Amino acid sequence: MTLRALIAIADGVEEIESVTLIDVLRRADIEVVVASIETRRMITCSRGVRLTADAMLNDVLAQDFDLIVLPGGMPGAQRLAEYMPLAQRVQQQARAGQLFAAICAAPALALQSYGVLKQRRMTCYPAFSERLSGCTFVDQPVVVDGNCITSQGPATALEFALTLVEQLAGKAARKAVAEAMLVP
Repeated sequence: MTLRALIAIADGVEEIESVTLIDVLRRADIEVVVASIETRRMITCSRGVRLTADAMLNDVLAQDFDLIVLPGGMPGAQRLAEYMPLAQRVQQQARAGQLFAAICAAPALALQSYGVLKQRRMTCYPAFSERLSGCTFVDQPVVVDGNCITSQGPATALEFALTLVEQLAGKAARKAVAEAMLVP
């Protein structure tokens, strides 16, 4: 069975986070679908890097994914937070007990607004922690609480991506990917 991950992107998402997630998950032989919420597949990241999505988000929302993950960056995380079809799909993923994840500003902006952080331990870019309510902010690089995985920012993207590999494919898959990448 092929594991599948959906990475939603928008204009203004953070480059390091987006590309690290795509790259590391694909190294673990996870099928990654990068989907744009914009009216076009090519988006411009927060620092001007351009990424081309595999698909338009609305075209893949009905598909099954083992993981849905949101990169941070501004204003990308805010754009993801405001996109209701994505909010509904993440809520469905959470209710089904399937994995969902976000990094940097996306946990505080998107996951918080979607209502999927209630009573959870989580993390985000520390400056956004004041926007949280109904959940417990933990000042750690990556926090796993059941089917919710969150992380703090660009410098934690590699650890976050490896944690996602572990949650999806197990410790051996994480170890193999990390060793091949020379992660200490």
